[in-house]
Amino acid sequence: MENYIISGTFKAGNLWERFTKNVSSLNEKNAREKVYSLIGSEHGLKRNMIRLDSITKE
Repeated sequence: MENYIISGTFKAGNLWERFTKNVSSLNEKNAREKVYSLIGSEHGLKRNMIRLDSITKE
């Protein structure tokens, strides 16, 4: 498994909050899906309220 650092923003009320997540995944697509799942479940958001800005492999 590879480690990915994913940063972006999510809608928190009227503001967009920045985040950075480190996830382990087999590929970039699965890492992206994992971040959508994590942020969505932690903050009760749908995918259209989450914007991924950058994805880098460690």
